[in-house]
Amino acid sequence: MNQFIPKYITQNALVLYLFILALVSLVFMNYALRWYFMLFGIVEVVSFFYFSNYLTKAWGNYSPRRFARDLFGWALALRVAFVIFSYFFYEAETGIPFDYGAADALFYDDMGKYGASLLSNGELDLYPKMQKYSGGAGFSDMGYPIYLSVIYYLTGDSIILTRIIKAVWGAWTVLLVYRLAQRNFGEHTARMAAILCMLMPNLIYYCGSHLKETEMVFMEILFIERADHVMRQGKFIFSEVLTVVLVGMYLFMFRTVLAAVLFIAFFMALTMSSTRIVNWGRRLLVILLGLTLIGVVFGNRIDEEVRQVTDVNVIEQQQRNMQWRSTRGEKEGTNNRFIRYASASVFAPMIFTLPFPTMVETPGQENQKMIHGGNYCKNITSFFTIIAVVMLIWPYNWRKRLLDGEWRKHLLPLAVLGGYLVVLVFSSFAHSERFHLPSVPLAMMFAAYGISRFNPKWKRWYWLWLAVIFVACVGWAWLKLAGRGMV
Repeated sequence: MNQFIPKYITQNALVLYLFILALVSLVFMNYALRWYFMLFGIVEVVSFFYFSNYLTKAWGNYSPRRFARDLFGWALALRVAFVIFSYFFYEAETGIPFDYGAADALFYDDMGKYGASLLSNGELDLYPKMQKYSGGAGFSDMGYPIYLSVIYYLTGDSIILTRIIKAVWGAWTVLLVYRLAQRNFGEHTARMAAILCMLMPNLIYYCGSHLKETEMVFMEILFIERADHVMRQGKFIFSEVLTVVLVGMYLFMFRTVLAAVLFIAFFMALTMSSTRIVNWGRRLLVILLGLTLIGVVFGNRIDEEVRQVTDVNVIEQQQRNMQWRSTRGEKEGTNNRFIRYASASVFAPMIFTLPFPTMVETPGQENQKMIHGGNYCKNITSFFTIIAVVMLIWPYNWRKRLLDGEWRKHLLPLAVLGGYLVVLVFSSFAHSERFHLPSVPLAMMFAAYGISRFNPKWKRWYWLWLAVIFVACVGWAWLKLAGRGMV
């Protein structure tokens, strides 16, 4: 069992990235990334792989208390540093302290200011007034503006203080992953999982944005960690169960489908987990409480959302959306004619690994270019995530029934990860980095488990994966350009 991330994993992934970046920049010289996007990618990849190896060894002998303290401190420092840097970087690049093409971010900022003004006037009925002000925003778009209203009210509409608070949520998310992995896979795997999340560029990136992803991912992991705690503790405590349910219910106002996946996964875990994890008495009490509260508060709305998600025409709708996206940017040169061929059957085999990094200059995709190093890190670690899922589900002994497998001890995080990725496969956002973000902390946790169980004798499979990623990254660069008629 590996107690730290081996150097051959990180070193070879790092060298491969530098080689791909150099090759793509040479082959597509006229469309090579601008120097600062290259620098972003190099810093993201080098920091992630070098320090994931170094820190899992250097912090290996720390006591759990010291490890948790240093983990939170460094995670917070990294995120605050990026918040401050990105604030001035965006101002220099776009003229405002918001990311490129900041449509949603500006909407949230405007809504937050309006909500803060209502609170300043003593008006507490935020939801109906803000929904009217927004022009009829959906229920799943109102949670973050209401949260932002409170933060703006407390900070005087300060953008940078709001993002520093995001950094706190982001660092806390890393600590929650450590606690969750500790209970599921033990101390050494938990430390690897936490360090991977601490260094993951995608999780750092959104702390410098005004989008809702950082808060949403925090609440998602809080729900999973607390739900896992409720299942594994020896007694039923009403307040702890209520906390889980309330966090999940508020998530319906951030992303309805994610909240639905969390509750479905929780109920699956309660009914199918090993009896060594949770007894039947606690299962029934938690299920009844959860169903009652959800039914009372959200019954009609959930029914409507579920009917939309399970519509038999979902695949046809996905194909129509891809067709529209392939032609919408013809005048600006941002469309890609190959998008029309993307479908669930194309995305499904790659869903653990997507999205691939944008390593060439394509118009209107500055955010993707800025975070391309983080996407590459996810491409590499997805190999170990897949290894972990296979090891947990596949029975080692053919005489042993699948229902007796190790997966029943870790069903909650497995069900959330699998359920959310299945939703993405049948959505129009299967290759959207932003929509993959809720899966990233869990993917890192399972990647850590896969690395901890990875036998050095299996290295040839890792070399093969690196070859696959090489072909995918170079091929994706060509597709990005060829689909726009640029090569």
